[in-house]
Amino acid sequence: EYAAAARSEFEGMFEKTPGEANAYLAKPEEYAAAARTAGDAQARENVEKAAECLLTSRCATYEECLAWARLRFQDSFHDKIAQLVFTFPEDAATSTGSPFWSAPKRFPHALDFSNADATHLQLMRAMANLKAEVHGLERPAWAADDAKLAAAIAQVPVVKFQPKSGVKIETDPKATAAASSMGMDDEAIIEDLLGKLEAVRAGFKGDYRLGAITFEKDDDANFHMDAIAGLSNMRARNYSIQEIDKLKAKLIAGRITPAIATTTAMATGLVCLELYKVLNGAPIESYRNTFANLALPLFAMAEPIAPKQFKFKELAWSLWDRWILEGDFTVKELLDWFEAKGLTAYSVSCGQSLIYNNIFPKHKERMDKKVSDLVQTVAKLEIPADRRHFDIVVACEDEEGEDIDVPLVSIQFR
Repeated sequence: EYAAAARSEFEGMFEKTPGEANAYLAKPEEYAAAARTAGDAQARENVEKAAECLLTSRCATYEECLAWARLRFQDSFHDKIAQLVFTFPEDAATSTGSPFWSAPKRFPHALDFSNADATHLQLMRAMANLKAEVHGLERPAWAADDAKLAAAIAQVPVVKFQPKSGVKIETDPKATAAASSMGMDDEAIIEDLLGKLEAVRAGFKGDYRLGAITFEKDDDANFHMDAIAGLSNMRARNYSIQEIDKLKAKLIAGRITPAIATTTAMATGLVCLELYKVLNGAPIESYRNTFANLALPLFAMAEPIAPKQFKFKELAWSLWDRWILEGDFTVKELLDWFEAKGLTAYSVSCGQSLIYNNIFPKHKERMDKKVSDLVQTVAKLEIPADRRHFDIVVACEDEEGEDIDVPLVSIQFR
């Protein structure tokens, strides 16, 4: 789990955050206008990503990249853990009186950075090298020397951690980012950051861009797996969990599933047999699910069951269905379409982006806008010229406020 989380953290630091900064640098006026128009938590988070790369963590030298890596280690693996332990000590109890640190939660401990720890040095080198790559900086020859690297890290000033009282730490795994940011003035934060970005942009050349890094597991010289293995192992140390080597981290982070050629050939053949049945329009009784183990050997076949059917008034659908709506709908027209079916659509999303949600007053301004425009400006979905549709997820409820799981919605707008 920590290796998978480390890959996500890697992509956030070195791909998505620089990519957001590049989106701002490419079209700053359009970017700022879209962020101001949205004015919600998601827009704020995107602007914060751009500001992080161009304002708070922008590096001009390799030494600054090394300092960034050292301070990030301190924040992630020491300060945040120390604050967590201060807020929830080992004998902490929940509101019901049961131990807070009960299974599956583990009581953590903060890590103290040490130049004598080879794993710490390796992580610092990988993080600094990747940060330098993002900002287009040359990697000095001394960065490959452990002694010189350790000496440079020792020069980084690190503020001693002081625990804070009254800090709220989200403990509900079901809590969403939107819910946790309800108390923030998103529009004010967006306006403040855009002003700072505009001021710093004046010092950049017109073609200045950051180097967004796409994860590649198979190049041992690119430091990608060094960073991911180091991040996952540091978190494992926080919680006294067994560490893994770089190969195991590669299998997890690269989502590699070992396969044998004979097994793959057998599975492909079985799939092709089922496809013949699809092409011939065979009834469901003719299809087969196959369970096979070549090592035993075991071959077992069974008839599949029909997908679960959902019904609401005159509507009926299954997990395999999708609703296709023809026309270039506005948000209001889309909501009216569901209203006519007796459903209240309270949320519309595309990918990870919210197109509309009735809890955000700002989203009411989108009612007369085309959904096809919003998925491109808000969700940043690129729709090729030869593509006639896009997919959205609509969350609905009935007259009694009960959630109804409706199929994926495809809007054929061309």
